[in-house]
Amino acid sequence: ILQSFWPLCSILVKRFGCRFAVMLGGLLSGLGMVSSSFCKSISQLYLTAGLITGLGSCFSFQAGVTVLGYYFVRWRTLANAMASTGVSLGFTLWPLLSQYLLDEMGWRNTFLIFGGILLNCCVCGAIMRPIQLASGSLPQSAKPKEETKCLQMLQKYLAFDIFCQNKGYQIYTVGVTWMMMGFALPHVYLVPYAIHHGVEKRKAALLISIIGVINIFIRPLTGLLSGHRVFTGRRIYLFSLAVLLCGLSNFICVLSAEFSVLILYCIILSVAMSGVGALTFQVLMDVVEMDRFSSALGLFTILESITLLIGPPLTGLLVDITSDFHYVFYNSSFFLISAALFMGLSFCALEKKNRLREVSKAHLDNPSRYQYNETSTEPKAESQRGEKTTGPSTRRQKLGQFHWVKSPPLRSHWNFTSTSSW
Repeated sequence: ILQSFWPLCSILVKRFGCRFAVMLGGLLSGLGMVSSSFCKSISQLYLTAGLITGLGSCFSFQAGVTVLGYYFVRWRTLANAMASTGVSLGFTLWPLLSQYLLDEMGWRNTFLIFGGILLNCCVCGAIMRPIQLASGSLPQSAKPKEETKCLQMLQKYLAFDIFCQNKGYQIYTVGVTWMMMGFALPHVYLVPYAIHHGVEKRKAALLISIIGVINIFIRPLTGLLSGHRVFTGRRIYLFSLAVLLCGLSNFICVLSAEFSVLILYCIILSVAMSGVGALTFQVLMDVVEMDRFSSALGLFTILESITLLIGPPLTGLLVDITSDFHYVFYNSSFFLISAALFMGLSFCALEKKNRLREVSKAHLDNPSRYQYNETSTEPKAESQRGEKTTGPSTRRQKLGQFHWVKSPPLRSHWNFTSTSSW
């Protein structure tokens, strides 16, 4: 839900820069966690640990992703992969640290320590090199005079104009939004699924840690591979392939729920997830101009967060009705495979259409134009003498814009030259 505030972060980035947005986000996150240590009810925790901390995390994350696009060009893919590795690191270590602090110091002191950790985002933002956004970089589309200022702000910072005009952004946003309906399901239900089939709780919890550890090492490799010039302009196909592999890997859990089989599933799933995590924002940078990336990212995350929010509860309802965990993996595979095929085939068709359009435009802009001349191979002096006399062999006639020079048949040749007058 808090990702719906990303347009506000886009405004902050445009007005004050990524550095300010990251520092503000770190301040809000730390303040929310510290305030949570003084709460006395769950409703107060909703406000502090939920709203304030979540809003700060939203600002820091979006601004951090946006600034990578300005800092890096050649190694942008690797930079995105390295940055997303932090998510995997936190995914692995944060639950272990949380459990340890809760057991040793209690929940109030745990919130205080987490607040201190999140305040380090201010330090990270402070050491960011400021970037100078080009003035007037946001294109001003033709709007009717009666359009309100509110609608202008929405179009400027929510990227509705990009969504309507940019087919690549449109396909990618719809595909990822649909993908998120099933992307988080294995993470939510894998441990309950393992416990339901007789796996010990500690071993079941270890499965999530395996996914996080493998992601730490595979994501940079994925970013390094996809940054090769061979994949320039084709990263969407790598992304679609990674999503497809995620969907196909779910059938391993359907076949067996033994711990050894689940470990194999976690390994394959984490490799595929590494590709998805490393390329999600890089593909978005490929299809959207960098000066509109912050706004495009806001709309992109709002739409995907909606399906990410409703996917697990709907699947949980289905599991409650049927008492069968297999539907978790069936649903996840359906959404992931269909999204992968949609994005891959749609971009292939769009690329083919653009190629045909370019060929057609080039044909119209540069048509074949020729000038027809017959020139004599006689020496220049002789040709000039011939022009002074009047005779059937040296007579010169002007036919429109072409000049016909009649000369002996054995001493002439055809000459075709391009001209714009044809």
